Amino acid sequence: MTLKTIAESLGVSAKTVSRALAGKDSVGEELRTRIRAEADRLGYVPNSMARSLVSGSAMTLGMVITHPANPFYSLLISAVEERCRANGYSLLLMVTEEDLETERDAAEALLRWGVDGAVVIPVQEGAEHWERLKDSGVPIVLVNRGLDGFECDFVGVDHERGAYEAASHLLDSGATSVHLLEEDVPFSSAADRRAGFQRALAERGLPSDDAITLVPQSTHGRRVLPWEPEAAYQCARQLVSRLEPGAAVLTGSDYFALGLYRALAEKGIDIPGHVAVIGHGDLPFAAYLQPALSSVRPPADEIGARAADLLFERIQGSTAPSVSICLPPELKIRASASDRDHHEPNREN
Repeated sequence: MTLKTIAESLGVSAKTVSRALAGKDSVGEELRTRIRAEADRLGYVPNSMARSLVSGSAMTLGMVITHPANPFYSLLISAVEERCRANGYSLLLMVTEEDLETERDAAEALLRWGVDGAVVIPVQEGAEHWERLKDSGVPIVLVNRGLDGFECDFVGVDHERGAYEAASHLLDSGATSVHLLEEDVPFSSAADRRAGFQRALAERGLPSDDAITLVPQSTHGRRVLPWEPEAAYQCARQLVSRLEPGAAVLTGSDYFALGLYRALAEKGIDIPGHVAVIGHGDLPFAAYLQPALSSVRPPADEIGARAADLLFERIQGSTAPSVSICLPPELKIRASASDRDHHEPNREN
């Protein structure tokens, strides 16, 4: 079914049909309604490839992420896809599993597909392949992680601020010592959380050298999974033996908090009476743990929307200097880090 078929059925030109289906103002509302109704009746489906050849645009954004199982990235994808739909674009999703060669293949595929722009969460092991994509005329917005020396727009979370505010809350609430259970990864997000944690302790004259426990990545074949509760549980078992009553633990993810909860429960240690806990991510299960888990909530929806909006501005011809946007997370305090003297279950969801 073609534009010509619809045009012949209504006795108008194919160009008129094309303008009507594209929403052009040059076609009156009554005729546009008739044309759209006839297109629906005949089962007309626009040929995106043909339209791309005519317009010189693929009407597609590429999105490269590291882990599809990460709930933070799931929210990012939804936000970017929503913006794509609103602009009449499709979204091509690719996954790297933190593997540099896979990421290079993804960049090459985006180049072959001729996408109009790309939202990228890099593995942070080189930028040559992204430079090549950018030099071909494809605008790129980095999300959550930057790339040294690579000039493009960036939208992410202020991880340093989130960890600083969480550690400060624990210390200001009376914690006698604060520990960080964090990923053992070379990524800027984890490094920024460590920096925020260390700043909070340094401002209060407290040492941080022995206060950080790193959780190793777990590898299953080519799938690298840094959020598994099991790895955090094994590390937490060692950490728990060093925790005195009145201590507190900040974890790099809510999944790590799950492992910590189990290790504390096995030793009969009360949360938050003896040890307070704050996680990162504010995943859906956080509010339903017992006690409800306090957590640092990243604005995933807003990050995805801002990244897509920046990309569409570039696609439309913006030549403004590159911008770097770090959005503040929100500290959600629930029962796991409430006042130790008067703590009651916090039923906030």
